[in-house]
Amino acid sequence: MKIGIFKDVFQMSLDSIKSHKLRSFLTLLGIMIGVMTVIAMVSVVQGLNKTFLSELESVGPDVIIISKYEPGINVGNMSEEERQREDLTFEDAEAIKSQCPLVKAVAVDLTVSLFESNPIKYQNKESSDTIIIGMNENFPKVLTVYLPSRGRFISEIDMNHRTKVCVIGADLRETLFPHTDPIGKELRIGAKRFTVIGEMEKRGSMFGQSRDNIIVIPLTTAMKHFSYDLSNIEIVAVPTKHEYLQEAEEQIINVLRGRRRVPVGKPNDFALFGQETMLDLYNQLTGAAYIVMIVISSIGLLVGGIGVMNIMLVTVKERTREIGIRKAIGARSSDIQNQFLIESIILTGVGGASGLLIGFIIAFIVRIATPLPATVTPWSIVLGLFVSVSVGILFGILPAQKAAKMDPIVSLRYE
Repeated sequence: MKIGIFKDVFQMSLDSIKSHKLRSFLTLLGIMIGVMTVIAMVSVVQGLNKTFLSELESVGPDVIIISKYEPGINVGNMSEEERQREDLTFEDAEAIKSQCPLVKAVAVDLTVSLFESNPIKYQNKESSDTIIIGMNENFPKVLTVYLPSRGRFISEIDMNHRTKVCVIGADLRETLFPHTDPIGKELRIGAKRFTVIGEMEKRGSMFGQSRDNIIVIPLTTAMKHFSYDLSNIEIVAVPTKHEYLQEAEEQIINVLRGRRRVPVGKPNDFALFGQETMLDLYNQLTGAAYIVMIVISSIGLLVGGIGVMNIMLVTVKERTREIGIRKAIGARSSDIQNQFLIESIILTGVGGASGLLIGFIIAFIVRIATPLPATVTPWSIVLGLFVSVSVGILFGILPAQKAAKMDPIVSLRYE
């Protein structure tokens, strides 16, 4: 089609849409809702992906995590073997440290706040939702995110003497010490007094859960003064070099299988995993979200596409005489087809662009009003426009062909 003719056809299509504003709006509404749903859901999922990948990067590629159960396991779906597994112990971590020459450092943590209500207080201020974690002195060596921004971390002396010291997260600092330097101050965990020796950098939230509302105390102190469940103990190790990661994992497996008396040929009765496993698990979880997103948006786009086709068929019938007149004065069938096809593409394109804009607004509101880190990516914009235009072509081709095939003589007689 020549440029001049295309401009004329485009202008005629635009004039036709403008002359039926309400009908045009109702036609593009379905496409708008479909694209809006896609953008809003993609922005949330992509925001979560970005946060999770950032968290994985901060953990590092060499971290080896050892726990009683595999990540993501559902207690209700445990096998009999999994139910009967022995708990990991602090002695297991010591054995890994002493018997695995390719392991540089071993850290142990145990969450105790899930089993006992221990409000944390300083003077007249209180925090009751803080997670209390017992850790050994090696955590900053394996996970640098636990390096204090001020003060110091737990030491080997603290571990050996079960001292009542603590390192606090940024949220707890803001709650209890908004205008006071916390280092050296005494706070209470339940009825027990602990001295603040350090504070950690702000890490933000993940999946709506703050990672800064925590308090870290020596693992031995936690086991002495608080009730706990060893099924929640977690051991974290790092190899001496990245090149030795696989060999270090094999050494850890051999040590634990020996300590736990696992027979030759039987599977491990513990879980050992790293960054790749956590990423695979996360992808499985978000994969379900993507499927739901595709189904919901597909329904919206299908309904919108059917609406476009129905309205365009009605438009073709209403403009039968116009089609006859245009053909009588020399318009080709391809010109008629292009005109109606362009109308359909314009409608769905405008609907897609409107859906994109509303999707952006929803993503912005979600990011501001909720803990979800919604993020709009360039590829989602391109996808939204491509899908909306494709719907216009797919559902507009039938009405356009019907208009192009009309007999001009019959069309001129149409009342």
